Amino acid sequence: MEAASIRPSLKAQGRSRRRLITNRIAQGTATVAAFGAVVVLAIVVINVVQRAIPALNLDLFTQVQATFGQTGGGIKNAIIGSVIIVAIATLFALPTGVLVAIYVSEFAHEQIKRYVRLALDVLNGVPSIVIGIFVYALLVVGSGQAAWKASFALAIVMLPLVSRATIEVLNLVPSSLREGSFALGVAKWRTVLFVILPTVRGGILTGSTLAMARAAGETAPLLFTTSIFLNAVVTDPRQAMATLPFTIFTYSEAPDKNLNDQAWAAAFILMAFVLVTSLTARYLLSRSEKKLRGR
Repeated sequence: MEAASIRPSLKAQGRSRRRLITNRIAQGTATVAAFGAVVVLAIVVINVVQRAIPALNLDLFTQVQATFGQTGGGIKNAIIGSVIIVAIATLFALPTGVLVAIYVSEFAHEQIKRYVRLALDVLNGVPSIVIGIFVYALLVVGSGQAAWKASFALAIVMLPLVSRATIEVLNLVPSSLREGSFALGVAKWRTVLFVILPTVRGGILTGSTLAMARAAGETAPLLFTTSIFLNAVVTDPRQAMATLPFTIFTYSEAPDKNLNDQAWAAAFILMAFVLVTSLTARYLLSRSEKKLRGR
């Protein structure tokens, strides 16, 4: 009876206890790391907002730079210039990136797929200043700076991001969609154009949005392609334009306190754009995944 009444202990002992302790340590370390990343982002955002508040006013968005020593002025030309340059870069990168992704996912042989993916990964890792000086030697030398040349440089930065994101989302498309289209006698190019692409539209927009967010914050290519510009609103892409990253770079080192404040305000605008585009990309990606999984 005494032996039957003894219950085995459920408490971890020996090796099981060590594994449990190790698991808790790893889990705690990962939690601290994740919390630390959030804290760093919060510190950066709060610091930028606090320093940008003195310069955040209507003049910032409606006027160009004031004469040295005068108060007021704004960065209207830089905001418009950044929008135009990033928009043109998107027009360059989006069709090319999607076509590359379609070729890799739908038409290329396995060996070619590996080479193209490797090339995209290498291009994604090339420093932006190298791309800037390449475009400078290719397009700027002998003909001068222009906004479209800056867009071309940013398009090179955006291309691997758009292509890789589109490749990944194309791989999520069920084979049954392709097989059903082929069974009806539809040509492969029509299947890609009218069946597959509409399905992954959200994923393509996600990759494009993330690429735009990265391109909007690049400074190095702009130094070589559109850093000598008029202090006025310019909309002709054949001329150099002011941009937010270059404005932040120059205003932050200016001896004028007013320009220093505007540099922080420009940083806030740029940061807000990146945050909004990143959240938008997350939302579009979530919708695309649910659609592909039939949820």
